Amino acid sequence: MIDTLRLGAAWALVALFGVALVVVLSHPQRFETRVALRGHSHPAWTLGAGTLAGMFVLTLWMRVLSFAGLRFGIATIALPLALAAIGIGVWLMAFQRHRGVVFAEERSNASMSPAMRALWFALVAWLAVRFALLLLDIVWTPLYPWDAWIQWATKARVWYALGHMVPFAGSEAWFAANGSVWHDASPNYPATVPLWQVWSSLALGRFDDALMNVPWWIVAVALAFAVYGALRDAGLPPIGSMIGAWLASSLPLANIHVALAGYADFPMAVYYAAAAVALWRWTRSRALADLLLALLFAVACPTIKTPGIVWALTLVPALVVVLAGRRAPRVLGAGALVALFALLVLAQTHPVVLGYRLHLDFAPPWQGLVDSLFLLGNWNLLWYAFIATAIVGWRVVRTPALAPLSAIVAAGLAFLAVVFAFTNARDWVAGQTTINRALLHIAPLAIVWMTLIVDAWRKQIAASGPITAAAA
Repeated sequence: MIDTLRLGAAWALVALFGVALVVVLSHPQRFETRVALRGHSHPAWTLGAGTLAGMFVLTLWMRVLSFAGLRFGIATIALPLALAAIGIGVWLMAFQRHRGVVFAEERSNASMSPAMRALWFALVAWLAVRFALLLLDIVWTPLYPWDAWIQWATKARVWYALGHMVPFAGSEAWFAANGSVWHDASPNYPATVPLWQVWSSLALGRFDDALMNVPWWIVAVALAFAVYGALRDAGLPPIGSMIGAWLASSLPLANIHVALAGYADFPMAVYYAAAAVALWRWTRSRALADLLLALLFAVACPTIKTPGIVWALTLVPALVVVLAGRRAPRVLGAGALVALFALLVLAQTHPVVLGYRLHLDFAPPWQGLVDSLFLLGNWNLLWYAFIATAIVGWRVVRTPALAPLSAIVAAGLAFLAVVFAFTNARDWVAGQTTINRALLHIAPLAIVWMTLIVDAWRKQIAASGPITAAAA
């Protein structure tokens, strides 16, 4: 019981530090007085994004400790985070007292009808029960998924035992060194996920292959808060925002990756969605906090999974849409042509890019794609709804408010199309493994995008007059 309380306190400290970091980033310039916080971020966004930020900064600090030759421990990790959080809190209170800063309150919401209020609380209760069951799945289930214990947790076990990070090498180097180096199935995989497991083990005081996976549950809860807060900040009503958060948190495959924790795909999906949403928020608010959070989450992506490098690059089209203005379609078109030409050149030489063998052989595994997207139960009706939303809300997709986010979604889908049409990843589609894990990376963001489009379409109908609205 005591060790689980220590585990909870350890991750609560990380979340508190992250929230404090987001709050101080959102703080007005120190020379401004009697002003409100820029961005007017909803508390749910601050909590969700702050938790994700704290979890990633934690791993950065653990990397610094290893580089400096300091051993992992509660004192070396938790104490600096606690001091930083306290220092930020003291600074904010002093600034408010001496500068007279007025913190902006949440925008007043239109009162919900009793039916909508009941539905809102029902969805909250549904999510609470679901998250409770997922937490029980994690704490009761030993490390189970195949890849989790042959290429992720291996690093966590070694780094926890040694008290610092050590490099892992391939099989040839391992044999040549006669056992003096460390080796697992994927020695070049990034370190963020194993470092989370190391921190959990340090808090517990032992290596526990079940309880060390609590970070997957924390990431899932943070996603729900971040989505709800982002949608509320975008002007959606409470019930619409709650439906968006509920949809993003109830995907069957995402829940499986939480319950059977250990893979990096779900954290990759959450951080990619957080980066895209934060960047989209910046296109609307121009708040420095949103831009810095987008950069932080984008940097986190390649430290979670190697393909995160490409996922982070798919954020660039949003910047092009904002900075290029009316020239954005031409700039994006030129960029697409350059990317296509590079693809054609690379495909002539059979290169291996991020572990995928690329070749100019357009042969998408159509049957496997159809099965995964539309027939199996991994996604409920997500991709049916995605296509319907894109068709019905086509004009909304291209509006200045949503064009940056639409550009990110389009770039992400284009990346997946290239992977499954031109690389050896098509060989894994028939087994319904890699395709679903790759689709998971973009699924939470797709739900946020769909929710925003539906709400904008609803507002357009409402503004078109009662006759047009009734016809629609």
